[in-house]
Parts: sequence; C-alpha cells; structure tokens
Amino acid sequence: MFVFISIIFVFVAYTVSIKFVYYRFNQLWPHLRNKISTPSYTFGNSHFCPTQKRSGGLVRNSEDGKQRVTANETRALLVTAHPDDECMFFAPTILKLVESQASVYLLCMSTGNYNNQGFQRKRELIDSCAVLGIPSNHVTVIEDKELPDDPSVQWSTALVSSLILKHTQNYGISLVLTFDGRGVSGHANHIAIYKTLSHLASAGRLPEGCQIFSLHSISILRKYLSVLELPVSWLLPSDFCCLIGREEYKRAKKAMLCHRSQLLWFRRLYIMFSRYMFINTFQAIVVETKYVKMY
Repeated sequence: MFVFISIIFVFVAYTVSIKFVYYRFNQLWPHLRNKISTPSYTFGNSHFCPTQKRSGGLVRNSEDGKQRVTANETRALLVTAHPDDECMFFAPTILKLVESQASVYLLCMSTGNYNNQGFQRKRELIDSCAVLGIPSNHVTVIEDKELPDDPSVQWSTALVSSLILKHTQNYGISLVLTFDGRGVSGHANHIAIYKTLSHLASAGRLPEGCQIFSLHSISILRKYLSVLELPVSWLLPSDFCCLIGREEYKRAKKAMLCHRSQLLWFRRLYIMFSRYMFINTFQAIVVETKYVKMY
C-alpha cells in the first residue's frame, strides 16, 4: 500500500512540475523573445539566389520582388543538413518564432538524396515548412556534389561557409540556429555545419549583431522521455529555449508526416516519444567582433 501511495505521489508531483514548467515558460517567453531580438540592418542584394539549384516553387511573392524589413524585425536563419531536420529537431523553435512574428528562413545544405529520393524530399520539405509557417520563398535547398547526404563524406568548409555568409548578409539575418558539436543524432553532416559556424564566429566573419545558437544534444534516455523530460531541461542551464504545448505539437507532428518517404516505423515512434518535438534548448556560440584600428 505504501509503495502504491508513493507512486501516486511521485506521479502527481511530476505532473505538477510539468505544468509549472509551462507556466513559467509562458511568463518568461517575452523576455526570451527580446533576448534574441536585434534591430535589422542594411543588407545587400535582395534578389540573392545561390548558384546551386533551389527548390522548385521558390519564387518571391511581393510585387517588386524586394524584401521589406521592419525596424525591429527578428530575421532568423535555420541551417540544417537534410530535409526533415527542420521538424525532427527544430519544430518548437520555428513555431515559437513564427508565432512571435519573426521572419524565419531555412537553409538546407542537401536534398537528402542518400536513397535517390532527392526530388521527392525537396517537395516534402516545402510542405513541411508550410505547416510550420515558413513560406516557400524563405526556403533554400542546396544541390551540390560536394555536399552529399552521406556521413562518410567530409563536407567542404569553404563552400558551407560561403553559403551561410551569403544568406546572413543578403537576407539581413540577426539570428542563426543550427546543431551543436554532437549533431543531436551524431550525424557527420550535422556536425560539419556546427564546425563551420563556430569557425565563422571565432573568425569574426559574421555580420555585426548576428547571434548564433546551437541546439543541445542530450543523452538517449532523456531524448525519448517526451514531455516527462521537460523539468530536466528546464532546470539545466541553457542560453535560449523554446517550449510548445499540445496544439503546437499537433502542427509539429503534421509537419513530420509531410516527410512521407521517411516515415519508417522508428520515426513514427520518434514523433511520439522525442522531447525535441516539445522543447529545444540552445547554447550561444560566442561571435567575435573585429575591431579596426584607425590611424
């Protein structure tokens, strides 16, 4: 009897702690939102399109083809390696930023053509982004033989750097989000993006005022605790976090289901049990500032 009562008590206490995390996050979200908000600055060619092919249907919908920037608009760039990364790992962040009226851009470094499904996966990516709230003209998919969907191939740091720099400069990006040094799933392509961004940050090559956050990789036990993991993430230190509720989770799930070619049985389990479907926690990457001496 004592054991049964103890189990009930622990269950109730943990349920209360999860509700408390949601309550505190809703209170603190405006502060977190302001933390990543920086004034927009002048940027270059608004018609920028990489020399690599972009996804079909990626055309601007404004009358004059020019991007319009408001004074304090957050312009966030999510850099991923493959179609489906955006919803598997970053859905909470995208949904919260879109809800906060931020302009979210996606730069996907490959078509995910490992099984010769690149064309289909690009279309699935566009559908997924539409569900998450990223317009098609904010999505860029790179097709380059130097950036294959293959963990055994070392991606060109110079090429990845040039693509990221062009996006940050030409789209006036003030916030960049990507993987950390363990790549969440340990995929070499994920890690290559982190290493490139770390290099750009340490070399002071990113535009002034641009912030970079890397998504925390966690242990496999925590990764598959679903909402039960939320109090743990909340208590551990992070520089930025995004948490979604039941209705937003349904959108994240719907976005995942757009990637029909990838819906193997274990990914369906991932949708049900992964904490990345509910919460993202990030660590800031320090961006060095270049100081120019005047003589």
